[in-house]
Amino acid sequence: MRDLATGVKYFLEGQRWVARHRRWWGFGLLPGLIALVLYIAALVALGIWSDDLSAWATPFADGWDTPWRSLLRWTLTVIVFGGGLLLAMVTFTAVTLLIGEPFYEALSEHVEEIQGGAPSKPGIPLWREILTSARDSLSVLAHVVAFGVVLFACGFIPVVGQTVVPVVGFCVSGLFLTTELTGVAMQRRSVPLRTRLRLLRGRLPLALGFGVPLVLLFLVPVIAVFAMPGAVAGAALLVRELVPASVEDIDE
Repeated sequence: MRDLATGVKYFLEGQRWVARHRRWWGFGLLPGLIALVLYIAALVALGIWSDDLSAWATPFADGWDTPWRSLLRWTLTVIVFGGGLLLAMVTFTAVTLLIGEPFYEALSEHVEEIQGGAPSKPGIPLWREILTSARDSLSVLAHVVAFGVVLFACGFIPVVGQTVVPVVGFCVSGLFLTTELTGVAMQRRSVPLRTRLRLLRGRLPLALGFGVPLVLLFLVPVIAVFAMPGAVAGAALLVRELVPASVEDIDE
């Protein structure tokens, strides 16, 4: 329970930190706003072209009577747009972090400097940092999809599917969201994704206390935009507790 409360504390402290440093909050908003505009444009385009996509995917229905052809294609249109919306919600954080790598790196480093000093950067080019971040995000997304498939199947189990599965789903999402957000400060310490996951699993209540409240906020991408700077700040504070001052102190 203590670790759970500590995780919630870092979630709140991150939001309080950006509330006290408005200039950094505005700076941290930029990647989320860029991502939001891109996602809105993509969803609008999907909405405009989804009817044509449905017609293209169902040529066999061209000879059907009008009510049945329209019903099939309307249903497929809803599924396509709903799938696009779900994909947007699942990937929004990862894409925002990827776009905002330089922004969030600067924000995270400033938070640590104020808290007593940030570790030296590993001395690798920015393009390699972005490439590493993209690779880690894809790996985390693959884990999320794998767990999502299992949880979706478990959702058909009577009672358990309507009670236990949603709770587990939020916990899994909270763990992987924390994994994503701590990546900025962890990369500065040259901590690879595998070690990051092991550290967070070892302090699971801490990771869930931080990540689950953010999952609830991030269900709406617009809210995620405004909460993201505080999430990055809170993740930097969390990493300072989770990772020793020296990376060599981490047992592989």
